[in-house]
Amino acid sequence: MIARVVAGERDLFAILVTRYGVLAKRTAVLHGAGADADDVVQEAFVAAYRALPRFRSGGAFRPWLLRIVVNRSINAVRARSRARALADRAVRWDSALEWDPAAGAALGVEQRDSLVRALGRLGASDREILVVRYLLDLSEADTALMLKLPKGTVKSRTARALQKLRLVLAELNVEAGSTHG
Repeated sequence: MIARVVAGERDLFAILVTRYGVLAKRTAVLHGAGADADDVVQEAFVAAYRALPRFRSGGAFRPWLLRIVVNRSINAVRARSRARALADRAVRWDSALEWDPAAGAALGVEQRDSLVRALGRLGASDREILVVRYLLDLSEADTALMLKLPKGTVKSRTARALQKLRLVLAELNVEAGSTHG
């Protein structure tokens, strides 16, 4: 069937999606994708479809597909972890807000607004790399493909852009701190 899909009978790929979709989702969930499992599975099937011409003739499709699902699941877990780490590292808030329940409830909105303001103060290339890597949750490899950059360039630009973002957020925190005290 795979040879027929590669030969141009694209509609047959839907049979593979139907046949392996539930197993792929179970695999994604078991590898930590959680709420992102549907997205992971969709990305995995798209990646598998694109890679079909390189699929080894006579090879077993099921383990090949599940390896793609596992890799995408790992990437999703890493992306969530990086996003949390970015928020933890980059956004520090005045501890005086913690005692006030109303301020605590507004903190999430204030954090998002500050992050958006800070991103707006960055140059276009710095903003782009951070948005793609952390807000779109793309891996370094996928970011490199999307932005048509070498993977090493993505890594170095991301590090520099994060440093700039930290500085801008620190400036915003000083400004915010002066309005609360």
